[in-house]
Amino acid sequence: MEPTSQITRPDGRVDLSDTAPIRGSRFFNDELAPVPVEKRTWSTYNYFALWMGMAHNIPSYALAASLIALGMNWLQALITITLGNLIVLIPMLLNSHAGTKYGIPFPVFARAFYGIRGANLAALLRAFIACGWFGIQTWVGGEAIYILVGKLTGSGWRNAAEVGGQPWTLWLSFGIFWVVQMLIIWRGMEAVRRFENWTAPLVSVGFLILLAYVLIKAGGLGPILSEPAKLGWGTDFWKIFAPSLMAMIAFWSTLSLNMPDFTRFGGSQRKQARGQVLGLPTTMTFIAIVAILTTSGGQVLYGEAIWDPAQLADRFSSPALVVVALIALVLATISANLAANVVSPSYDFSNAFPKRITFAVGGLITGVIGVVIMPWKLYSDPDIYIFAWLGFYGGVLGAVAGVLVAGYWVVKRTNLDLAGLYAEGGRYWFRAGWNWRALVATAVGGVLAVGGAYTAPGSQGPFPADGLIPFLKPVYDYSWVAGLAGAFVVYLALSWAHRQPKEETREQSGPSRVGTAAVDG
Repeated sequence: MEPTSQITRPDGRVDLSDTAPIRGSRFFNDELAPVPVEKRTWSTYNYFALWMGMAHNIPSYALAASLIALGMNWLQALITITLGNLIVLIPMLLNSHAGTKYGIPFPVFARAFYGIRGANLAALLRAFIACGWFGIQTWVGGEAIYILVGKLTGSGWRNAAEVGGQPWTLWLSFGIFWVVQMLIIWRGMEAVRRFENWTAPLVSVGFLILLAYVLIKAGGLGPILSEPAKLGWGTDFWKIFAPSLMAMIAFWSTLSLNMPDFTRFGGSQRKQARGQVLGLPTTMTFIAIVAILTTSGGQVLYGEAIWDPAQLADRFSSPALVVVALIALVLATISANLAANVVSPSYDFSNAFPKRITFAVGGLITGVIGVVIMPWKLYSDPDIYIFAWLGFYGGVLGAVAGVLVAGYWVVKRTNLDLAGLYAEGGRYWFRAGWNWRALVATAVGGVLAVGGAYTAPGSQGPFPADGLIPFLKPVYDYSWVAGLAGAFVVYLALSWAHRQPKEETREQSGPSRVGTAAVDG
């Protein structure tokens, strides 16, 4: 085949003059193809609005509220959340750079380091986590519908016969919520974007209604802010702080990998970076403050920390207020779920079978797995939600992030062969489509991160009290950091130990030909 020309624009963004030579590759389809520079038009506001839509949702609220339920006071919870968001923003911006520079989604970006076939490992790890999040968001949205209809129709709906430990009406609400999302997804990405445009601000309205009601009933901020910390600032707090901080990081560790799915449309590196810096910390801090104050106020009013906003709204005496708040929460949860948990797995599943799986089919697969994973169990208890679910998968994804950051910024110095990312037998084919260095680095980072996974005494969880690997138990409290650092160091060591000068020369000199000989690099 003829070589495909790679053009670097004055602003640093890279384009292909002609994609025809790579269109015949079985690792290419239109949704995985690089976005032409003229179609990379997203502005700073677009990214800020994206984060507003993704961050303002019920699980974000529940994440902050759960810290109050675990015994933190408002200040301790706010510090934990803010610090976690600032830390996870770093790898998020580092990986976002490739999306804007090359116009490629996350699974194609991962091909440069895992290999064209090996990228499916990183992509599917991310995809299955998204399926879990899709299920959780769908469950809490269905729960909100269940409470909403119950307020309007009376006790018959709420006291229906139980199936599988839950009222059948709750299962029906869950099913309706799932179907509505599938219908939007099936209509494609444009339908998702149109829905996002008018629903994103609604969740702020819903949460502010909850906060205003609680503040009025609790007698203002005074009783809330004066509520003593159950943990204090001693060893009891620090035991909870480290794993809670990792959970805050893990909450967005998924997006720290697949932000190229969105930044591939960026008008410039400055626009996407500024939009994210303005978007993530501010929107998450806002929702955290609202959640912390509302949950603390609920604790003053009802004598317990109710970390689920739908359950808290159910305690309110005004049906009209509950209806308005829950409608806003339902619509905004659909918006956040589609943006954060459908776009990525659709690309990821498409990457596994580019010629067979479209965006819509990938979204449908996401929806089915999201039910099979039984999200009602993941969301049932703050200990399971934070220490088991978030802590475990955050560590695994931290290892993937370590490989990507080390490979892109240190080994490749941000220089990739765009056409080669789609070429069977080319530069990124490595050995049979897999780069063993990335696999070893991910495995080492993953074991360091989650090998010591344990269930704390007095809480529920799937892990042994002494840890899966007992001597790694102390490391599990720092799972995401351990995973990222371990994989980063191992990938660099292996890459430098086996560096081939001829490959480095070719990497810097320009694009490869489609179908050239494999390189074990």
